[in-house]
Amino acid sequence: MTIAYSPCPNDTFTFHALAHGLVPGAPSFDVAYADIDITNGLAATDDSLDIMKISYAALPWMLPSYKLVPCGGALGRGCGPLVLSKKGGDAAGLSGKRVAVPSERSTAYLLFRLWAAKNVPGGVGEIVVMPFHEIMPAVQAGSIDAGLVIHEARFTYQNYGLSQVADLGSWWESDTGLPIPLGAIIAKRSLNLEAVREWIRQSVRYAWEHPDVSREYVMAHAQEMDPSVAQSHIDLYVNEFTADLGDDGFAAVTTLLQRAMDENLVPRMDLASLR
Repeated sequence: MTIAYSPCPNDTFTFHALAHGLVPGAPSFDVAYADIDITNGLAATDDSLDIMKISYAALPWMLPSYKLVPCGGALGRGCGPLVLSKKGGDAAGLSGKRVAVPSERSTAYLLFRLWAAKNVPGGVGEIVVMPFHEIMPAVQAGSIDAGLVIHEARFTYQNYGLSQVADLGSWWESDTGLPIPLGAIIAKRSLNLEAVREWIRQSVRYAWEHPDVSREYVMAHAQEMDPSVAQSHIDLYVNEFTADLGDDGFAAVTTLLQRAMDENLVPRMDLASLR
């Protein structure tokens, strides 16, 4: 079978056991490593992958070919995208400015659009899409006024001399009381979805029970990331919702997508069908 997920520590940690034949009863997998902006694009144009990680914001485009798998993804608290600039400031300072975002169909960008509509007078100026690892250097160099960052940038943006304008996770949590839904795992509807869910849950449990086994695999794909940053990344993004979305997780996902539909930012969908 085929599976695509990012080389980020939370994904390689989560899927190490599945990718290395350590989950009893699971088939062997061919793994494609791609940042989530890539898989969001693949999801819209290519249905050859059996399982993949995408942004929750991209999910409406994937139905009915794929179904949400209620585990293996990224939700949580205190882990949302950040808006950064060289000078800091507040939301009003973004009016008419050039802002870099990691993907047009990323949850980060969807949250940014919902937040900016309420907080940036007159709206931002130009939106520039670029790979997430290029955003902070671009803001530092001054070619972009502000950047929307994800992943380990939460722990490293000070190294670029940047300041936080907004924490969209904190905004979302204070506005809804819910965790922030970031990355989703989807699988082809033609598969045995109960089996897929169980394979992924076993992979998560194995990762937690044998944290040292995956370390070499995680660091081999961590793009020269400091081991302590990689561990912080795992600790933040691999949590109870990775093992099972549960009621709070589903509430977070449906609230995000309902708000997006209300603003005509995503296609209409039957939210009840996600369970």
